[in-house]
Amino acid sequence: MNGDTNGGDLTAGLRRLIRAHGPIPVAQYMAEANAHYYAHRDPLGTAGDFITAPEISQMFGEMIGGWIADLTIRAEARDFAYVELGPGRGTLARDALRVIRAAGLSPTVHLVEASPVLREKQAELVPDAQFHEDVAALPTDRPVIVVANEFFDALPVRQLVRTGRGWRERMVGLDGDAFVTLAGDRPMDAAVPPRHDDAEEGTLIETNPAAAAILGDLAKTIAEAGGAMLTIDYGHLAPRTGSTLQAVRAHEKVDVLDAPGTADITAHVDFPALIETAERAGCVLHGTASQGVFLMALGMGQRAQALAEANPHARDSLLAALERLTAPDAMGDLFKVMAFGASGWPEGAGVRRATPA
Repeated sequence: MNGDTNGGDLTAGLRRLIRAHGPIPVAQYMAEANAHYYAHRDPLGTAGDFITAPEISQMFGEMIGGWIADLTIRAEARDFAYVELGPGRGTLARDALRVIRAAGLSPTVHLVEASPVLREKQAELVPDAQFHEDVAALPTDRPVIVVANEFFDALPVRQLVRTGRGWRERMVGLDGDAFVTLAGDRPMDAAVPPRHDDAEEGTLIETNPAAAAILGDLAKTIAEAGGAMLTIDYGHLAPRTGSTLQAVRAHEKVDVLDAPGTADITAHVDFPALIETAERAGCVLHGTASQGVFLMALGMGQRAQALAEANPHARDSLLAALERLTAPDAMGDLFKVMAFGASGWPEGAGVRRATPA
């Protein structure tokens, strides 16, 4: 049964909505569940529901800071805006900016965050940050370097299923009090990318209009003002089919339809779709990589060794963090990296154009 774990108001509200108006799209369910979730809690850390890479080790943010410093110095763009989407507690920004400023750079800092709970925590770690509800108000008078770590995976995905009557949107309805999924009635063939024209009945695909809109706006700004974007997320580098939705509560996977608003719901990021969007806006792909390959190429192995030598008592924890962030059977292969930039800008380090398997 779909129970309540401090999400009773949303659960009851969604049940009333569905009973009054019929099933709602999976994308709407995911959007409302995540909006409630992030508005009411700090999900990060051992006391929360999950841990992101910046919280595992300072080395992660330091590598990102080094990537940005190297790129902007080679581009001769010392006056730029550091922009981060969904910055968590602000840990990545703090660690990255420490390295960027040590390189003699002084960017303006812009954090895009809708959660009041997380904004408070970010302001403590990054006191000079300017906050934005969305990407519409970001600066356009200087190059923009955008960082998105585990941002796009939380945006609502539209699920489309091939039925005997054509493509239909996957919906969330009710069976008694329990939330269930079912195919909708409205034809959705026009929303399906051409590469799926010959899909068999029963095939399920995911598209992400919200991600396309946000990335499209950012890519347009970068193409016009200069700059680059670095995206790190879990997802796939080749088109795939099937549902990738998952929910995590207290570091455990739970049913996506259980107690909406009390777990973090995510979906795999479709990197090929993001790349297409960026290129349509006039940007140039620098390349992709797995997170492990990317971080090791930037020198995380050497940084871990240097920190371990300076702090022998922390050696085991440092090497464990390195393993967790870079090993193929940990986060190293699951998480992918994509970088693109304005035409004429140098390419960022650690990525390559040939898509890894």
